Amino acid sequence: MSVYKPSAAQETGTSRRRISLLAGCAATVLLTVAACGSGGGAGTTTKDGFAQAPQKDGALTVWVDATRMDAAKQYQASHPDVKMNIVSYDGDANGSNYLQTKVQLFNRTGKGWPDVVFSSQNNEVTWAVDAGFAAPLNKGLIPDATLGGFAKGANDVCTVDGTLYCLRNDLSQAVLWYNAPLLKKFGYTVPTTWEEYQALGEKVAKEHPGYLVGDAGDSFTPEIYLWASKCGANHITGPKSASVNTAGEACTKMAKLMDVLIKNKSMSISGVFSTDFAKNKADKVLLMPGPAWYGGALFQGTFKTPAKQIAVAPMPQWQGETSPSTGNVGGGTWLLSQHSEHIKAATDFLKWVTTDNAYQGEKAPGFPAYAPAAENWLKAQAASGYFVGDLTPLKDASSQVWSDWGSGQFSQEAIWAATVKPGLTQGKSIESLLPAWQDSIVKYAKADGYKVSR
Repeated sequence: MSVYKPSAAQETGTSRRRISLLAGCAATVLLTVAACGSGGGAGTTTKDGFAQAPQKDGALTVWVDATRMDAAKQYQASHPDVKMNIVSYDGDANGSNYLQTKVQLFNRTGKGWPDVVFSSQNNEVTWAVDAGFAAPLNKGLIPDATLGGFAKGANDVCTVDGTLYCLRNDLSQAVLWYNAPLLKKFGYTVPTTWEEYQALGEKVAKEHPGYLVGDAGDSFTPEIYLWASKCGANHITGPKSASVNTAGEACTKMAKLMDVLIKNKSMSISGVFSTDFAKNKADKVLLMPGPAWYGGALFQGTFKTPAKQIAVAPMPQWQGETSPSTGNVGGGTWLLSQHSEHIKAATDFLKWVTTDNAYQGEKAPGFPAYAPAAENWLKAQAASGYFVGDLTPLKDASSQVWSDWGSGQFSQEAIWAATVKPGLTQGKSIESLLPAWQDSIVKYAKADGYKVSR
């Protein structure tokens, strides 16, 4: 964890109007950088649906991952009178549970909570509400007019019994990315069904060995392929109940498809962010199912794929499927702490970072959850000159994420990484690992207090 400090030049224009950006305990204890004070207890006032701590002057503490650091910096630059501690942490990537662990510590010590925090996970409210951390947002803090601007269903993962406890940052709907000039050079067409996708992968393995139609090496692999296939591995049926069935046809036929392509090496198991992939395979990507943020963060940012190569198409569907479906990888959420002593500033930041065009519509790396910003974001992406063709499939896919794959307290990414990924590196098939995956999901779910059916 680290703290962002503005340069001397950045401080000069506002130093007469405010104290140092890094104040109190936040400047000296990096591992618990947050607003000082208990944030609760005597003197609380019930307002906006929760007991609010006495409000004070001082720095607004915001926790972000590396990707959202630019957003926090941009807010600071455009709001120079707001004192801020901008703290970098892992964003709970891959289900690390760092935030939950720290909140448990802060609850014991009575201090240390950040005012606003970003998480790359969509399941934080499953613990953050009971822990007394997440503040309700639709009881007065955020206007209904603002909340109504979010895409349909975007904030479902933030809602508990009708109360909203977080705001979705971006929608990470999966689509089919492809290299348009390379596909044309090889004489192939974009597959529209999974059957066509498998057939193309088999042709690529024979005719252009070394080129790839996908990757199965990341912990979020099931969220791309199994979720899109409507695999019933992760159906959250209630606040503490889940249905887990990896033996259904929707699971097995996708597993078999992936096994064929992994075996013929047209699907990698390296992981798209691995050093091996970036060095040896990035320029061999013909097709790549993946989330909306792959376009900027992966192809343009990590792979450095030149402009006018990458295009986007709808996710393939099984033949005969009448209800298009896709998966979702992350997207992330913003939470406001019930313990905040700077609620007005925290709420202003929360609204800005999720809805303002200055960031979401123009600079955000992913598809914004706030619909008006998403429209501007798509226009900005099209005008950038980087992508080939129409980006409409991104918008269409945003309403096609299959709803029966839930956001439970347990992390599917952590489960897949611990259970399936090691087997893949040992040469085992995904199909053969489905029973172990199911057993592991059930174990993790029950450990978190879920009643599990199959």
